[in-house]
Amino acid sequence: MAAHAKHHDYHLVNPSPWPLIASLGAFIMAIGLIIWMRSMHGGVGLFGLNGPWLFATGMAIVSITAFLWWRDVVLEGNKGDHTPVVQLHFRYGMILFIASEVMFFVAWFWAYFDVALFPASVHDLLNSTDIVGQVARDKLTGGHWPPVPVDGTGVTIPASGAPTPGIFEHTFDPWHVPLLNTLILLTSGVTVTWAHHALLHDNRRGIIMGLVLTVLLGLTFTGFQAYEYSEAAFSYAGHIYGSTFFMATGFHGAHVIIGTIFLLVCLIRAINGAFTPKAHFGFEAAAWYWHFVDVVWLFLFASIYVWGAGPNPGGVHG
Repeated sequence: MAAHAKHHDYHLVNPSPWPLIASLGAFIMAIGLIIWMRSMHGGVGLFGLNGPWLFATGMAIVSITAFLWWRDVVLEGNKGDHTPVVQLHFRYGMILFIASEVMFFVAWFWAYFDVALFPASVHDLLNSTDIVGQVARDKLTGGHWPPVPVDGTGVTIPASGAPTPGIFEHTFDPWHVPLLNTLILLTSGVTVTWAHHALLHDNRRGIIMGLVLTVLLGLTFTGFQAYEYSEAAFSYAGHIYGSTFFMATGFHGAHVIIGTIFLLVCLIRAINGAFTPKAHFGFEAAAWYWHFVDVVWLFLFASIYVWGAGPNPGGVHG
């Protein structure tokens, strides 16, 4: 009998350097981002370090570590270490991860609805040492949502004026690019489900075609969102609508990019013969994540684009 024979269904991982290296990379990213943001607002750097380069270095370390770490997990699965019990616990972990992502987006929806439902509420304005006064939101929003068109000094501007930093002209028309992006994401949900169904029936061609279409739809969504941002009649800085809009939709866009990369890796693995009807957690996790991204967009579209469009979406007058 072998000295190290395994008599259980669990997998005890081998010692790995990746958790420590990933933590160091994340720490370097955080320090670089802090220095970068301080320098953007005239603050003093730390020990003469360059914020953007430090952030990029940390990002590179995290990205390379993630690739190598997940490579090791794939190799473990190929060796047969991912028993049904291990796969079940993987699923529990993915469910908890998506639950944490739900709470992440709850924060941005909370920020949006807090100001959208109470646009005239009063809040304390603080400096570094004391309360120096109060700011009524109606001075920033006009007392209703969406806000009145204003420039950076709070003066109403003509609707035809060119958008400049710190102003708000009008919301997006939800029935143009936002509706198109909604249809794109809903269609991508269908194609990834098709790929999953094909996998369960060991249809290799169906898996590949479904994933190819899903990745293309994800890239198309990102392209349209970039175009939409370029046409925005408001900016992130200096106006409460722009900050709440870009934080919510921007983080969703980041999740779409991450999900597209996730599915692209699954596509490459599927082309190389990975995944079987009984062992395909990597693909299943990617599909769950993609469906989560779809659902978040539906809430964004319904609440921010449609419900929050106001009487003048797209700057149309009549």
